[in-house]
Amino acid sequence: MSHHNTPVDIHDEENYDPTVWVPKAHSHGTKGLWKTFWVLLALTIADVILYFTMPPSMGRNVLFIFLGVVKAAFIVYSFMHLTFEHKGLKMSIVLPMIFVVYLIAFMLKEASFWNYLNW
Repeated sequence: MSHHNTPVDIHDEENYDPTVWVPKAHSHGTKGLWKTFWVLLALTIADVILYFTMPPSMGRNVLFIFLGVVKAAFIVYSFMHLTFEHKGLKMSIVLPMIFVVYLIAFMLKEASFWNYLNW
């Protein structure tokens, strides 16, 4: 470590002193966070508008389930940082969620076979 009177850059790894060296912080900015906010806000506004303008029907319910899955996948990609991962890892997390929705839909359809639901 340099002991003369010239100022020492504490970020210089050659002059490393564990008592004063602080790594440089790399700011990624808030651009991605705001993008996520606006996309989720737009999806939510569309969700609310469609809810109050569409007549009650199975198609409306399917649309809301679809928009919910899209928002959930976007949240998972954004806040769990899956955007930067390999495609296989992304699919291993998102596909089971889609299959669960698929399973629920067919269970409800099967329930109508026994006249529990009238679709």
